[in-house]
Amino acid sequence: MSLARGRHFQAIPGPSAMPDEVLSAMHRDAPNIYEGSLIDVTLEVETRLKAVARAQKAGIVIYITNGHGAWEGALINLFSPGDKVLALYTGRFARGWADMARAMRVEIEEIDFGARSSVDPQRVEDALRRDKSIKAVLMVQTDTASSVRNDVLGVRRAIDAAGSDALFLVDCIASLGCEPYEMDAWGVDVTVAASQKGLMTPPGIGLNYVGEKARRARKSAQLVTPYWDWEPRLEPTAFHARFCGTPPTHHLFGLHAALGMIEREGLENVWERHRRLSGAVHAAVEAWGKGGTWELNIPDPANRSWAVSAIRTGIDANTLRTYCDAELDLTLGVGISLSSGAVGVREAGLFRIGHMGHLNPPAILGTLATIEAAMEALRLERGPGAVEAAAKALVKG
Repeated sequence: MSLARGRHFQAIPGPSAMPDEVLSAMHRDAPNIYEGSLIDVTLEVETRLKAVARAQKAGIVIYITNGHGAWEGALINLFSPGDKVLALYTGRFARGWADMARAMRVEIEEIDFGARSSVDPQRVEDALRRDKSIKAVLMVQTDTASSVRNDVLGVRRAIDAAGSDALFLVDCIASLGCEPYEMDAWGVDVTVAASQKGLMTPPGIGLNYVGEKARRARKSAQLVTPYWDWEPRLEPTAFHARFCGTPPTHHLFGLHAALGMIEREGLENVWERHRRLSGAVHAAVEAWGKGGTWELNIPDPANRSWAVSAIRTGIDANTLRTYCDAELDLTLGVGISLSSGAVGVREAGLFRIGHMGHLNPPAILGTLATIEAAMEALRLERGPGAVEAAAKALVKG
């Protein structure tokens, strides 16, 4: 008998759980898009977005798009055909960003650090010392497929140590609002983000945070097209110019509410909550692994994301996922293939738990206990005490 009769819970790494406060803010008639409250809300959204990324020196570009569109916005404003970019792979998403640049006739030099480890800043420094023609370094802070967290400041220091003038581009789509990020202090030139993960708002808004060095580079870029162009959005002659037309009205109201929630909780408290919730997930998986084939994809605890965990199962994880979804009202994230040539392919031996955004101990402990129930029903071997280990990790921090 299926027990799937309550409120369905999504434990995927985005779109994340949407707070009622956000949904209520969006549940309204269409506003005046020429004057009035929407303009004030937008200005407050921009101010709060800068606070979340610690990016007081940056300009904010808000696109009506998803994360892939935000990638394209960053690329199209910076490069010309034949420019060389160094892309740092630690899973799937920096590779996808680089593939998009390659399609724009940008030359890609790549360093693949594998699917289970983080970027090694020394290798980045060595590559930049060898090739002074590299115009930019491209990376993700958290790769949602592998669940690795990369050392953004370490890569910045590597760029400086190499004496390189390369621009520094960082994808924070999965990590912004979940784990520490300091755009100004870490010397990032362009930050790419989106609304649907740590920012707790439905998919539909893509963000470019643009530093001064990137704005200067924009002047010589030959790929720029009217919709994606930063300049009219950063220096608008009228409100609608910020969006190249009609603004994403209801997303702006929702994002305003979400950012207000982050502001009230306190950004450092948001980070700490994510650290402790992720620690509970990691403790549970490690306990399962003591009596089975379960293990976290990222072995080094220091390199594990606070927003998402990719879990290696040693079985067909789709069996577990299907049972959780159909019988227990829990959706787990699919495994995304981490093989170098496998774009958009699912990996049967992996599944992912998203622990980002509007979450608390009942959500995380309930997710883990539900997975444990599915393991019991499917007679999957695992070590004991996983939920207890998660509870201890949660309260001890």
